[in-house]
Amino acid sequence: MSFDGFSNEGLAKSISLTISSLKQSYTADEISPIDVVTAIIEELKSHRDDGIWTYRVPPEELRSRATTLQNHPSPEQLPLWGIPFSVKDCIDIAGLPTSAGCPEFAYTAERTNPVVQKLLDAGAMLIGKTNLDQFATGLVGIRTGYDRPHNAFDANYIPGGSSSGAALSVALGLVSFAVGTDTGGSGRVPAGFNNIVGLKPTRGVLSTAHTVEACKTLDCLSIFSLTARDAQTVFDIVKGVNAKGGNKKGSNLSHPFSRPVEKPTARRAGYQQGQSFCFGVPQPRQRAFFGNAGAKENYEEAIKALEQLGGTSVEIDYRPFLEANELLFNGPWVAERYASVGAFVEKHSADVFPITREIILSAKERTAVEAFEGFYSVERLKHSTQPLWEEIDFLVVPTTGTIYRIEEVEADPLRLNANLGYYTNFVNLLDLCAIALPNGFQTNGLPTGITFIAPPHSESYLVDIGAAFHPARCRQLGATAFKL
Repeated sequence: MSFDGFSNEGLAKSISLTISSLKQSYTADEISPIDVVTAIIEELKSHRDDGIWTYRVPPEELRSRATTLQNHPSPEQLPLWGIPFSVKDCIDIAGLPTSAGCPEFAYTAERTNPVVQKLLDAGAMLIGKTNLDQFATGLVGIRTGYDRPHNAFDANYIPGGSSSGAALSVALGLVSFAVGTDTGGSGRVPAGFNNIVGLKPTRGVLSTAHTVEACKTLDCLSIFSLTARDAQTVFDIVKGVNAKGGNKKGSNLSHPFSRPVEKPTARRAGYQQGQSFCFGVPQPRQRAFFGNAGAKENYEEAIKALEQLGGTSVEIDYRPFLEANELLFNGPWVAERYASVGAFVEKHSADVFPITREIILSAKERTAVEAFEGFYSVERLKHSTQPLWEEIDFLVVPTTGTIYRIEEVEADPLRLNANLGYYTNFVNLLDLCAIALPNGFQTNGLPTGITFIAPPHSESYLVDIGAAFHPARCRQLGATAFKL
């Protein structure tokens, strides 16, 4: 297969970068890793000022990496051989800059996050580091010190954040998958806004060592991909606490909030298409779409699609989840953001995005008493919601109730950002895992998303359900020309 026409057609129109498709093409000797990086290098020329990237691996280094992989004696031993990926720029990679979306904060990392190291060891090809809401604070994706990114389908709309660049790199067909983060929805909101999959694993099963932390006790690494199965492929490779802590000395490192992977409960051990299941939905009066009738209609269609797959919907009381939401940005957990980068923000306030600065510095008003009261509230909410998981297999919510134009967010940044977290903020506080999936398009051409949420260590079950649901609601892969 020849790729001489990439400069005219564009990569997203010429080759599907799903992991499964690339592996199939590699096995058939139709393409090589050098072909793929050559095509990506050409395609990136048209994405210079789109706000996706904060750092791109130089072309000569990409070609060198591809050549090394191509000459590997046993490529079959590398499960991600020749698969291109990107990394959110609050995650360290030794020798590369980490900026967290703030150029003045940038430093050269000395060590590599263990998850990224596992990906490199598995044969994946790093294309670059991606833009984000500064210090991973926000769900809009445009609060950055770099070029402002925009939605993959309409430049007037936000891309979602904080992992905006990571999601866009996947949606536009520039990489096969991306590593992002998710504290309050950052690995799900941009997936929903750009028609891709966002897997937010159980807190702690992907190491957050060597990252610029938002909330150390809550942070998760997340996975963006074009399909649910691709997300599972990556997750299975990187999960676990004893990852190689890539640094110049090669020592093994861990993280105090890492935890071992456990087997799921028996009722969530697996799903086969046609098998019955029970899913929860918020009561109609508790559903918020903020005036977006199209998002409401698509959510109702998603419920019908799940019922056609064998599911039974159960209306649940969403109030405890809303109460947990309030704790993340309106409660003491904002103090964790100050603990991470507060000293820098204090010293370099003029270099920090105004709303980000306001949020982080507001932590100074919090007290230790409030922090303990917050912990008590979380444990109470976990206890009160525990019986729900004996009644349902998973909870189904819109990824967001709506989407906003960039100008709308600029005019009312705090309130609209809070609206975007209506269905996302509680998940890590209550120690749950989730997967965000495409859920069809509105009449204005913008995608909507759906999110499945379950108790910890239920990732494989959610992926199974998601893989069955995805083609029933949306066959287009991201913003590319390819379909499921």
